[in-house]
Amino acid sequence: MTSIFHSGLSKDLSSILYDADDFNVIIQVGENQNTKEFRAHSVILRARSPYFKSAFSSGWISKKNNMITFNKPNIAPTVFEVVLKYIYTGELDLTKQSGEDILGLLVSSDELLIDELFNHVQDYLIEKQTSLVQKNFVLVLHTVFQLTSCKKLQDYCLESICEDPKPFISSKMFPSLDKDILFGLLKRDDLQIEEVVAWDYLIKWGIEQTPGLGSKNSDRTKWNKENYKALKKTLNQFIPLIRFVEISSDDFFDKVRPYKTIIPHHIYEELEEFYYKKALPKTTTLPPRTGKSGSLTSTIIKPKLANIISNWFDRNSSPFADNSKHKFNLIYLMSRDGLNNVAFYNKCNGQGPFVVLIRVQSKKIYGGYNPIGYAGGYGKLSQWLTSTESFVFSFENDQDIHNMKIGRVTNSSCSVYEAYNYSNFFNFGNILFIKGQNLHVGFDNNYYENIFGERKTLIIEEIEVFSVVKK
Repeated sequence: MTSIFHSGLSKDLSSILYDADDFNVIIQVGENQNTKEFRAHSVILRARSPYFKSAFSSGWISKKNNMITFNKPNIAPTVFEVVLKYIYTGELDLTKQSGEDILGLLVSSDELLIDELFNHVQDYLIEKQTSLVQKNFVLVLHTVFQLTSCKKLQDYCLESICEDPKPFISSKMFPSLDKDILFGLLKRDDLQIEEVVAWDYLIKWGIEQTPGLGSKNSDRTKWNKENYKALKKTLNQFIPLIRFVEISSDDFFDKVRPYKTIIPHHIYEELEEFYYKKALPKTTTLPPRTGKSGSLTSTIIKPKLANIISNWFDRNSSPFADNSKHKFNLIYLMSRDGLNNVAFYNKCNGQGPFVVLIRVQSKKIYGGYNPIGYAGGYGKLSQWLTSTESFVFSFENDQDIHNMKIGRVTNSSCSVYEAYNYSNFFNFGNILFIKGQNLHVGFDNNYYENIFGERKTLIIEEIEVFSVVKK
């Protein structure tokens, strides 16, 4: 059995670092008035750091009378002292170090290729210094994004910001944020922020980053064409990252429209068509940020209604509880694919559970949930599918949370009709179905709760179908 005496070894090596007179390396660190000279032993530095091993065998150093001199102006003396103690003794105490020195230690250990030290400091910042990181997000981000091996801390910072972005984007340091970091943030689907707020702060950031604008020229009424042109150049790569369909028409008019000239022409045309005609944009349709109510991009309902539908899936007692357990993927869109039963069936077949949304001419919204999906094929017999979890519903408009209604299946034998011969679109128990070019509701109350009242034949404006995937 091997006996290990690490404590004695550490103590002896510590005395070599601080008291020995047989050193053969002089390392000068720091710059300007903050410099210091350290004495060390090349054999220990070589053994503990691949960086020093490579440096001492190359032309990076100068040597005179068998004494190696080495300059590291980019490392502060307080940081290098910690590095040397770790190299010689394996000991490290970060509790008395400033936040600036801990970040400096992270950068230095990465440069000196001391992986164990680097990983420890990275974990320490995440596990023990969350307040330091969160109070200095911009400084920390600018530091860690220069280190390709610091992905763990990068992800932690971005995820922390995404959970509660308001303090970060409203900080005084935000306008100085590096463009690549901002791009990475806006690109993320889990950035939990209202899209109009993201737009507002993007504009503020762009103004500060654009030559000729900034705080001294932030009054848009005094801008000329060149100012708008410069801002457009600054924000060109960011515009497609904004989820414009999540911005209300009022906010679009008040906050987006004034900056029309900085938005690429084809994107703005699609947005106008979306706000005027409810036609979903083709080039700028990104999914809503996850964590916001209902991860669904729709021209028929707002995300908060998608959250309500998600809760209905799970039979939650409160339809308003935050629920982001389901992902909605658009598989059929009438305005894109046509009011065509063949296209409808082909798009929905084999996609698993799906939700149908129908907006009629009065702007009222009807829908149904098929938890089984279609799994047949052409040539098979049409049949009624059995489900105890299907339901139909209605909203008075795209933001209705007061008069919404849900009717669950009461007789599962005729829950959902699957027409393999393409004879019709969907059919929920003959209480909600399409025949010809119209939507029919309330015609048979034997299989679902009657929420529609009297029979109605309605003119369809738009249909959307979303496959539903549980996260």
